[in-house]
Amino acid sequence: MDLNSDLGEGFGVWKLGDDAALLGVVTSANVACGFHAGDPRTMRTVCELAASHGVAIGAQVSYRDLAGFGRRFIDVDPLELADDVLYQIGALSAFASAEGTRVAYVKPHGALYNTVVHHVDQAAAVVAGVKAWGDIPVLGLPGSAFLAAASEAGLRTVGEAFADRGYTPSGTLVSRREPGALLTDTAAVVERAVRLASDRQIVAVDGTVIDASSVESLCLHGDTPGAVQHAQAVRAALEEAGVTLAAF
Repeated sequence: MDLNSDLGEGFGVWKLGDDAALLGVVTSANVACGFHAGDPRTMRTVCELAASHGVAIGAQVSYRDLAGFGRRFIDVDPLELADDVLYQIGALSAFASAEGTRVAYVKPHGALYNTVVHHVDQAAAVVAGVKAWGDIPVLGLPGSAFLAAASEAGLRTVGEAFADRGYTPSGTLVSRREPGALLTDTAAVVERAVRLASDRQIVAVDGTVIDASSVESLCLHGDTPGAVQHAQAVRAALEEAGVTLAAF
């Protein structure tokens, strides 16, 4: 099982999360590429730390929405969106290369992540941007239009689940505006992670059991309250359960 986290989400003097601590726990880092968060110094620093820890680097691409942290839907033209995705991958790749490593995969962020679950045109646009860069894996929600389009385009698709987010009965994420969107109790986060890895199941907010057999990567958000403690506890519990942790 891969453990990933959203990192590099500061901007200028504004800092968010503890990138250094989380890079000692996770196996993959989703690095903000400057559109929802992140700046050149932050991007290079995270790439440097990831390389030193042997952590895989992923480009976390977003709508151009610094003010909204990429959590607002934007009805952007698909051609423009594809170029925005390509631009972000290229920017992060420059910093990864400077640190002797590379961008290993792409993951959408925030509103874009949720939009391409069902929005066929934007899903295709994100895939087009990735393909323009090269044939690298993409990380996303199982059953999404995004992963379907990526598979059709010949890209490797990696199904993802969230240890600290609430799920609807249909297997999508509960809106952050709704109750139950975040799991903030460490024990609950650990229980979710172990059940996912051991039984390939996720329990939705209404008790529905969701099949998670296609999940290869587990996300721990870097900006969730107690993120480092959650991540450390999850890793320890998974290792105790005999789960091998490695980048996909």
